[in-house]
Amino acid sequence: MRVYCTEEFHRSGGGGTFLLSKAEDALDGLIERYEGQVRLIYLDPPFRTGESFKMRIGKGKQAQTVVLYEDKLDEESYLAWLRGILEGCHKLLDARGSIYLHLDYRMSHKARLMLDEIFGEANFMNEIIWAYRSGGRATRCYPRKHDTILFYRKSKKVLFNIAAVGTPRGPERRNHMKRFIDENGRIGFSIRSNGKTYTYYEDSLIYPSDVWSDIEHLQQKDRERTGFLTQKPEALLRRIIAASSEPGDLVVDLFSGSGTTAAVATKLDRRFIAVDQSPVACALLRRRQLGVTSEPSLTDSTPRPLTIRYPVDRTPCRIGAEIVLKGDKRYVQLRKTEFSGKDAAPVYAATGYVDGASFCAVQANSAPKLPILLPLVTDRTPVLHVVGAHGEQAFFTME
Repeated sequence: MRVYCTEEFHRSGGGGTFLLSKAEDALDGLIERYEGQVRLIYLDPPFRTGESFKMRIGKGKQAQTVVLYEDKLDEESYLAWLRGILEGCHKLLDARGSIYLHLDYRMSHKARLMLDEIFGEANFMNEIIWAYRSGGRATRCYPRKHDTILFYRKSKKVLFNIAAVGTPRGPERRNHMKRFIDENGRIGFSIRSNGKTYTYYEDSLIYPSDVWSDIEHLQQKDRERTGFLTQKPEALLRRIIAASSEPGDLVVDLFSGSGTTAAVATKLDRRFIAVDQSPVACALLRRRQLGVTSEPSLTDSTPRPLTIRYPVDRTPCRIGAEIVLKGDKRYVQLRKTEFSGKDAAPVYAATGYVDGASFCAVQANSAPKLPILLPLVTDRTPVLHVVGAHGEQAFFTME
């Protein structure tokens, strides 16, 4: 029998929440729950390119092209929409909080004026240039190979720790400096200029400037790649999150996309809230947070649960499955899934149980290859959860 859920819960997966929603629709609820509690917001919204962004999912005959999002607003509508987002973000941030707005040449100049108005000119921190090398070289103008990240604080109390993103100077000699070893055995370099001696140690830190040319754009065969066209590298978010938040802080991304912000927040022991309107973004975040497979760990003394919320999905779905006994344990063998009358391999399958409108996953597989065998719970009515390439999903009791 089919049941309907609006939430799924995993005992591990990052200490955060994903909301399948448009950013503007999610803001009121987030403000009601988290106003003044967010330490860091990173926004990578559509750039107003006028394009439709798609992604190919699966291989061979079962591969499908899925629309991720449409980026076709006219300028007036785009700016009005962005203003609403930024005003909501200002309410979410605490006094020590900050926002990083990631855009490109199309709208960054107008967004900066808007941020000056909403956050105050005095709270401008940096216009960061992320310069990168990627394919394609224009000939009618200089090739455009950078994005702009506008960095603003909520107030003068802002948390900003540049030492958290410094890198050791290392053994390289710079500017004709003289190498020396001091009385404590530390290796350093010195140079005399205008009557002053400047000294630097090998283990002292060099801090990034506002031009970030040391972080590469993801290449086609990069191991991080998920297939999401506008995916940002983890190194970029690691710098932002490390400098502008501390362990345990709440980080928000209203355009989750490939799930990079959540992935890095988890690795740096931050809590996260991620929002995206695309079911593909939901599937990618789930896959990154859970790995390929997941099940509860009895040895994890500090579980970091993952919650995913979405509207009820009533897409017609049929499955081919049966219960299999192995010793004293029961499993479900999933052989086939069909959405809206079409045969389609699932991109995710899990077993667990339902509590109210919440599906509690016991074992999950984010890259299932049919047929697949998943264990069933024994103390409650077991439920199977399947998700298709376009984000369609269904829950079935298995009795």
